[in-house]
Amino acid sequence: MKVTVVENKDQLKDAYTVRTTVFVEEQKVPEEEEIDQFEDEATHFVVYDDNKPIGAGRLRTVDGYGKVERICILNDYRKKGIGKLLMDEIESVGQQQGLKKFKLNAQTQAEAFYQSLGYETVSDEFLDAGIPHVTMIKSEQSSL
Repeated sequence: MKVTVVENKDQLKDAYTVRTTVFVEEQKVPEEEEIDQFEDEATHFVVYDDNKPIGAGRLRTVDGYGKVERICILNDYRKKGIGKLLMDEIESVGQQQGLKKFKLNAQTQAEAFYQSLGYETVSDEFLDAGIPHVTMIKSEQSSL
């Protein structure tokens, strides 16, 4: 497994393919909500198993935070440590960009996963694209 920072259109297409499979097809998020106006300003990531894209995510800087978004792993590859691999790389790239704290809106079903990575829940539950979420943050003190 290898996490790649997207550098070309083919890699970006791979990221969108994984995101579409997970969010649009599996979770029924409307495509117009999944691909949004922030795509061009984000740093995108793709996880590859050999040459097959199996995971994706993106990172933006928002209000001094590294805003982690669109984290997804194909169903057959979940619960195998790939999400942690992806998050570690996103945070590493963010730290290289000078970010010291990270924020994300986690689906509540993934809240325990993000807690295991040092994120703390800082909001009540809310709906995003019809799916329950919470806002979580991680500061430098809680990272390894």
